[in-house]
Amino acid sequence: MLVKLLGKNLGDIAPLLEKYGLFSVNDNFEAVITHGGDGALLGAERDYPGVLKFPIRDAATAPTCPEHQLEARLAAFAAKSYGIKNLIKVQATVNGKTLTALNDVFLHNADFASALRYRVKIDGELYANEVAGDGVCLATPHGSSAYYRSITHSLFRTGIGLAFSNSTEEVDHLVLNDKSVVEVTITRGPGILLADNSPERITVNEGDTVIFSKSDATAQICDLDGFMCPKCRLLRHPNKFPFAGLKNQ
Repeated sequence: MLVKLLGKNLGDIAPLLEKYGLFSVNDNFEAVITHGGDGALLGAERDYPGVLKFPIRDAATAPTCPEHQLEARLAAFAAKSYGIKNLIKVQATVNGKTLTALNDVFLHNADFASALRYRVKIDGELYANEVAGDGVCLATPHGSSAYYRSITHSLFRTGIGLAFSNSTEEVDHLVLNDKSVVEVTITRGPGILLADNSPERITVNEGDTVIFSKSDATAQICDLDGFMCPKCRLLRHPNKFPFAGLKNQ
């Protein structure tokens, strides 16, 4: 199989590819293998959207259990003994520009010394006339374990999640139907629109409205369960997950 290899410490993985019938190329590849962490996977999906991804943890920075060490992962991929998940994405559009994310899109205050003020409508109905805070996040179920979790201290498995960062008003974080559309209008700004770990930034000014929604695009990820293995995570965070029967991530 022809694959594109992306990530860090590629010298650890490149010499092993041919052993498993995999050949690294820059063009006309069938899949992208990422070697690293979540950031490598997010970057690969951003640069090569829709192409099949197979993520492998970089053991030099993130210890892995025996089942998910490098050669075991390559052997599983070569044998096609994996499941493929189609993960939803979310998007944010303002002034004709759209950012798409596998984890989350975030509207943040541009001036860290001054709160962003904004009005929120959900499916055309007013949810909050004005919220003051650091910003607002729309996350996918996959992304709920990232920034959404740090804001809400919670996870979700279906739908899309709306979270308000450091808001002075009492507004509830919401898990919405994935067909919902959220409109956020800036009443005092400016703000910065971000998506995952992308370097792209869009400035959002007072009076602008950002449309948050699920994207029509999806991401094809091989064996995501192996990439996010609880046993591997226990090795990385032994004090956070002290119980041998760990099931939650």
